[in-house]
Amino acid sequence: MNIVIMGSGGVGAYYGGLLARQEHRVTFIARGAHLQALRTQGLRVKSIHGDFEIVPAHATDTPAEAGQADLILFCVKTYDTQAAAEAIRPIVGPATVVISLQNGVEAAEQIGQVIGIEHMMGGMTQISSAIEAPGVVKQVSQFRRIVFGELDGAITERARRIEAILKATGITVEVTQDIQSVLWAKLVFISAASSLGALTRLPIGDWRGVPETRLLVTNLMKEVEAVGRAHGVNLEPNVVEKSLAFIDAAAPHIKASMQLDVENGRRFELESIIGVIGRKGRQVGVPTPTADVIYAALLPLLVKATQAG
Repeated sequence: MNIVIMGSGGVGAYYGGLLARQEHRVTFIARGAHLQALRTQGLRVKSIHGDFEIVPAHATDTPAEAGQADLILFCVKTYDTQAAAEAIRPIVGPATVVISLQNGVEAAEQIGQVIGIEHMMGGMTQISSAIEAPGVVKQVSQFRRIVFGELDGAITERARRIEAILKATGITVEVTQDIQSVLWAKLVFISAASSLGALTRLPIGDWRGVPETRLLVTNLMKEVEAVGRAHGVNLEPNVVEKSLAFIDAAAPHIKASMQLDVENGRRFELESIIGVIGRKGRQVGVPTPTADVIYAALLPLLVKATQAG
């Protein structure tokens, strides 16, 4: 299968590396020093599930060089969604499938508006993986899970074919008939983990057990749940409790990707992880005071990082 990884950061490069080990033709779309390292040294993965290398690694900053893709894993940061969707137009053929593994709940629709919604599947991943150095990815979580599905809820032949390909890598894979509920359930969790990590600059084990902080986390999760339900999303009754349990079960050293971006002065996904809560809440008249305060507290950091380029 001809697979393109659109956005070869910690998530994309890790999954792309696993797929390349299965002898698929994998093209990594990257830029800067990371791209140069991939081209000259290949991809090196340091993972608690086992280290490996992909040498040579087929990497480029021009998606058209990959040829018509069978599968595109869309893994760019959400603020680059529009530009990246335009960039993959030349490699989207009649049978190309695009799965977004991005944070938030809006990506599949946004990409579909550019390339055609018929090519899209929604996707969600749970993993802690980041670029440690150019050409080097460090994956630190026991969990490495992808859930994806057709936007209309159908279980299709193409979904089952992709499920088998992904499962062959050793990761946990599920096909769902309700991808929207999966995406919103992740937002319940990731909004809290990302924002509290970004605000405290501490690993998850240092803030999750502080009672006052836990109350803040719980209030934020309840706001996301309320907004999702008001939009007709079929969330589980205990989605907040399950999200809190996931936080409690995470290795204490874990940091969310948004937190790592904040700590390194990089642009980060504030709009798709936190801003979206208030924005969608206002659409349906659901107040989101906790999310709004967190958004306002983090916004100056985003403005500074964006101005710094």
